Amino acid sequence: MTAIEVNGLHKSHQGFEAVKGISFEVAEGEIFALLGRNGAGKTTTIEVLAGFQRADAGTVRVLGLDPYADRAAVRRRTGVMLQEAGFFPELTVARTVETWRGFTAAPRPREEALELAGLTARADVKVRQLSGGEKRRLDLALALLGRPDVLFLDEPTTGMDPEARAAAWTVIRDLAAQGITILLTTHYLDEAQRLAGSMAIMDEGRVVASGGMAETLAARGGRVSFRLPAHVDPGSLPLPVTVERGLTVCHADDPDLAAQTLLTWAAERGLRLAGLEVRPATLEDLFMERSAR
Repeated sequence: MTAIEVNGLHKSHQGFEAVKGISFEVAEGEIFALLGRNGAGKTTTIEVLAGFQRADAGTVRVLGLDPYADRAAVRRRTGVMLQEAGFFPELTVARTVETWRGFTAAPRPREEALELAGLTARADVKVRQLSGGEKRRLDLALALLGRPDVLFLDEPTTGMDPEARAAAWTVIRDLAAQGITILLTTHYLDEAQRLAGSMAIMDEGRVVASGGMAETLAARGGRVSFRLPAHVDPGSLPLPVTVERGLTVCHADDPDLAAQTLLTWAAERGLRLAGLEVRPATLEDLFMERSAR
């Protein structure tokens, strides 16, 4: 079953076209990463999906409904964590959650929401005293109050320390395991690669790459990197290479075979390829390649 459908979405702001005809789908219970540089159109897309803005052209469906025309029904079944939320700084964390519960149909108990976000110990602290990462965790607690079927997370772990990020990842995975559909944006590409089953990369309002995370990266092969002795001409190597940040790099469909070829060549000449590393393609490789086009 498909939880989110986007077909030919266009959206402009004061004459600027932020989203230029993008299309993608998200299956029920899937974690989907929407990636791109600042200004790529990610947040605008989430705001349309959440029903905050109307699409200029194209069709958008969330749980089979138009999120703008049917926004009351959609909002009862979705949770949204935007990049910035408006809090009352003098309220405590617990009071903030309790206030939001009053606006939510059949909300979770306050203590459950605080525990999910890792804020139980900070319940009596005023919002103005929270760190940036703790405020993001409070955003997450509020987004989860209504037990959503679909959850939109815009940069959910910005400002969190490594321990808090890891805890947030666990919560996100657990929610997906319960069948909740999650669409997230993040600048942490390792986060997207660890969490998401599928992804789309946006650049200047368009989708420039999309597909299953594992399949897309596997199709890119991998790379072999090493330090070539200074007196050796990279052009004499048996495979095409580039020089990146002082390392000699070979991009190959089969990086293990490429490494074997290079090591055999070096051994025949009595050379040592120092610091040789073989690794599969990463999301960062794909992101940098697509965003540079």
